[in-house]
Amino acid sequence: MSPLRRLTTRQDALIALGALSGGLLLLAAHGYSLWTDDWDAPLGLRVAVLAGLCSATLLRRTAPLTGLALATPFNFADVAMGPSLATAVIYGDALYAASLYGRRRTAEPLLGLTAAATLAAAGIVGALAHSGRAGVITGALAGVTWVGPVLTAMAVREHRFKAEAERERAEQVARLAELDRQAAVNAERARMARELHDVIANHLSVVALHSSAVLRVPDLDRAAVARAMEVIRENSVQGLAEMRRMIGLLRDGGDDALDAPRLAGLGRLVERTARSDLSAELEVAGERPELPAAVELAAYRIVQESLTNALKHAGSGRAEVRVEYAADRVVIDVLSPLGRDGARLPGTGSGLIGMRERATMLSGAFAAGPEDGRWRVHAELPAGPVERAS
Repeated sequence: MSPLRRLTTRQDALIALGALSGGLLLLAAHGYSLWTDDWDAPLGLRVAVLAGLCSATLLRRTAPLTGLALATPFNFADVAMGPSLATAVIYGDALYAASLYGRRRTAEPLLGLTAAATLAAAGIVGALAHSGRAGVITGALAGVTWVGPVLTAMAVREHRFKAEAERERAEQVARLAELDRQAAVNAERARMARELHDVIANHLSVVALHSSAVLRVPDLDRAAVARAMEVIRENSVQGLAEMRRMIGLLRDGGDDALDAPRLAGLGRLVERTARSDLSAELEVAGERPELPAAVELAAYRIVQESLTNALKHAGSGRAEVRVEYAADRVVIDVLSPLGRDGARLPGTGSGLIGMRERATMLSGAFAAGPEDGRWRVHAELPAGPVERAS
């Protein structure tokens, strides 16, 4: 950066050059007044004063207060010689620049100083001329020249502050809207992932287990093969129906409350859950109330995923599903035998994450883990109106 560029800006240099040119033109046209007809300041002195004011204009943006300090003595000198129109306009611009581009608290003191200087000038001229009319006219001209630019700069600065505040607020609102949009997208993706995992994993796990049983046991009787194929066919049809329902929702949007599986279908779900060495039974306690659709779906999916995990990982024996309808909540317990060596076989953990998310979103509780030699899934969901957790 050149020294000249550090001292001023290109725009201020052009303003200073234009002010000098216009001032010289006004001086040539005698665009100034005289205090008395007996004395007129030399033209060279007026040009020097004009040049000093114009040089201060170079600092109107880079150092506005310094520029005002440099311009003030030249302005007083011009007033003493007889005020000219050019110097009045240039000094007014210096006051405007100092109030607008200077420190934030500069304008208020300058307003007080210029107002005091205006009153002083009006009083001095009125007293010396022994004329109230001369004092009023002088005060009006000084007010326009000195006070007016400061007030204008204060108004412009206040407008800029408001515009900047509105711009920052608009950017903040846009950022918050984008965060809300991303949160909504992520929540919908998580919901779709839970639904796809629960639906596909359950039905395909049953299909895989029964087809594997048919392939591995060559001497199965016709009735056992038929039962296995019936289970495979039923789960395939149910899986396709679930997929069609989800695809329809993705295409058309809307609420899936009417088509979503409900707790009334748990009996059929438990009946379909079976291995050659594992059976399942359902126990219901209490009278089933009218539950919100979200609770019905979450409870059904938790039981469905728990039974799917039992089919994949549980040992031989029996899986027990217990559903208790209390006054303010639905309590779900699914107990299944532990796998080999007293522990479950390794899994991805997506099912447990999905079940926990379902319960948490409804402000419910969820826990899963070994207990008394069995694997227990425990969930409590609200039976009343649902307030989804954020």
